[in-house]
Amino acid sequence: MVEKLISFSLKNRFVVLLISVSLFAWGVYSVQQNPIDAIPDLSENQVIVFTEWMGRSPQVIESQVTYPLVSNLQGIPKVKNIRGASMFGMSFVYIVFEDNVDVYWARTRVLERLNYAQRLLPQNVVPTLGPDGTGVGHVFWYHFEANGMDLGEQRALQDWYVKFALQTVPGVAEVASFGGFEKQYQLVLDPLKMQHYNVSIMEVMNAVKANNNDVGGRKFEMSNMAYIIRGLGYIKNSKDIEDIAIKNYNSIPVRIKDIGSMQMGGDLRLGIFDENGTGEVVGGIVVMRYGENADKVIKAVKAKMKEVQKGLPDGVTFKTSYDRSELIEKAIESVKGTLMEEMIAVSIVVLVFLFHWRSALIILIQIPISVAVAFIFLQAFGISSNIMSLTGIALAIGVLVDDGIVMVENAYRTISEKQEEMDNN
Repeated sequence: MVEKLISFSLKNRFVVLLISVSLFAWGVYSVQQNPIDAIPDLSENQVIVFTEWMGRSPQVIESQVTYPLVSNLQGIPKVKNIRGASMFGMSFVYIVFEDNVDVYWARTRVLERLNYAQRLLPQNVVPTLGPDGTGVGHVFWYHFEANGMDLGEQRALQDWYVKFALQTVPGVAEVASFGGFEKQYQLVLDPLKMQHYNVSIMEVMNAVKANNNDVGGRKFEMSNMAYIIRGLGYIKNSKDIEDIAIKNYNSIPVRIKDIGSMQMGGDLRLGIFDENGTGEVVGGIVVMRYGENADKVIKAVKAKMKEVQKGLPDGVTFKTSYDRSELIEKAIESVKGTLMEEMIAVSIVVLVFLFHWRSALIILIQIPISVAVAFIFLQAFGISSNIMSLTGIALAIGVLVDDGIVMVENAYRTISEKQEEMDNN
């Protein structure tokens, strides 16, 4: 079989060259299409279900949220295992699927089952799916450099402007905000005044909810004109909150300002984000979508940030906290350097020992074609170009070079012996 293959190759050199050129061109196309990342994605094929119920202890979260979800999500097909974690005010359920399951098929199955499981949860508790990213999807971190701007203003700028703009970048699953203070309208109630007017906290909460709403009425006709009646009740400022009436006390309305005060404050924080010990900063984490090209996503995010920069207030600029593209570029440059060094070393060795430039040319042609074929298989099996795969290619080049040298030297020696026999005859 091998002899027939060699004989066919020698008799049909044009076909062999055409196949080689085609493989090389296919390999170049695969290199351009293959996702590039610095580290391999070895995370599990999982879907995260996140549920928030603030103010409840981990024991309550476990018994009323996590356990009902875990017990009702177990019937999903192709699930390996389900893990749950409960903490103060939050519940996380990790549904791990088999490796060959499509991640978006898995998310659809989980979402279908959540529609059934939600009826077992407390009122107004809504479970949500986590982003379609992985544990290594944090490809880019940034923060603001804003001298003199309040941390609350920076967080509002991040949540209501920058975050929405960066989420439109192709390949971005989520932009998670960190640092600063999330603004809140906070009611500071006086217990003594509440006791005097016989007002409970639930009455205050219900009054604020009921007075922050727009309602629609019927059509009213007058003078051959039709008017749509609406009730405008959305809160516009802090004074509207203070003027909300809770109940009547001796035929006199009791308002929010009669039993307490309203202030602007920040949400409860469980940690801060500090930059090298110089102070708190506000920024975001760009999470890449599953299976995307990390290098392209980072470049697209940087291009979008340049557009967003034009809309930022004066004195506010972006500063990079973590950029994986630097590691990606260094990994690629390392492999390129290794290829060039091995090609040069092999050429020198072949020229010194054989003193035959055509033999060296054969080995030099063999290396890029072999690397191109390797990228064809990487693309076919869905493996990204990362440190592990590129290092494997670099190590395999040594075996390819050794094989090429042995074969070329053997062919050169055999041809030389045949020529000597012909000359002697």
